[in-house]
Amino acid sequence: MRLWRQRRRKRDDVPANEPAGLPPDLLARVRAIEIRARRLVNDLFLGEYRAVFRGRGLEFDELRPYVPGDDVRSIDWNAYARTNEALIRRYREDRDLTVIFAVDVSGSQGAGALSQTKGELAAEIAAVLALAAIRNKDRVGVLLFASRPERYVRPATGPRHVLRVVREVLWARPETSGTDIGAAMEYLTGVQKRRVTVFLISDFVTAGYARQLSAAARRHDIIAIRVREPVDERLPDAGLVTVRDAETGELREIDTSSPRVRRAYAEHVRELDDDRRQLFGELRIDEIEVMVGEDYLPALMQFFKRRTARFAA
Repeated sequence: MRLWRQRRRKRDDVPANEPAGLPPDLLARVRAIEIRARRLVNDLFLGEYRAVFRGRGLEFDELRPYVPGDDVRSIDWNAYARTNEALIRRYREDRDLTVIFAVDVSGSQGAGALSQTKGELAAEIAAVLALAAIRNKDRVGVLLFASRPERYVRPATGPRHVLRVVREVLWARPETSGTDIGAAMEYLTGVQKRRVTVFLISDFVTAGYARQLSAAARRHDIIAIRVREPVDERLPDAGLVTVRDAETGELREIDTSSPRVRRAYAEHVRELDDDRRQLFGELRIDEIEVMVGEDYLPALMQFFKRRTARFAA
């Protein structure tokens, strides 16, 4: 059972059934996230991103004369036969890389006890990574999912596309409220035939997605970003409270002062985490763990360092 505190609706929140159009407060949040993302990318991530996320291969660039010290294996012997001159084949990296952000926009992403929601933090992290990708001329796409795939934005380039990534995540109005990671991965495998890099962003307080994730991981490079807030893992001792499951809408009265109740809740989440970590280990999926209310930069930098060390090994 996934239990969440009901988040009180602000007066300026726009319901899903109102006409499409971004309210000023949302535009301000999008712009604020973009400004922070640009600063972080400029200061920290450009070199790390390019070192970690490389293109699909090497593309021939030019022939140049051989000089002492060059690897003789790079000599183009066909060119030598034509010109009687030792020439070296030079290559440049093919940066034809596509990055997809598969973002959980289920009901639990907008619920919680803190001022920032998991959905808002997911949008900011996606903005940082999307901006780094676009600065490196990679294409960026978005898949929003809840109980089913809700919206797919085809990969594109350009700085304006970063704003769209943030806007889509913040402005998501899914028609379903549950979480089905398996359905999202199955959809992505169907629409993306070529290998892509996938950032799968969710709280992962769910199960039943191993088969579809395994199939997706065989084709794509998947990085999981686990976004949570403290109440996801530990019920506070707040006495007798009425809680609403943000994904099913079910109301239930819970005695959070009971150690047995709090232990059972925490144990359920630990079991899900243990199963997920084992699955990710088997599939060689990297995971970045971030928490609402905490600085996510150390987790991102640690991820870059791990990947860089793996490539250097």
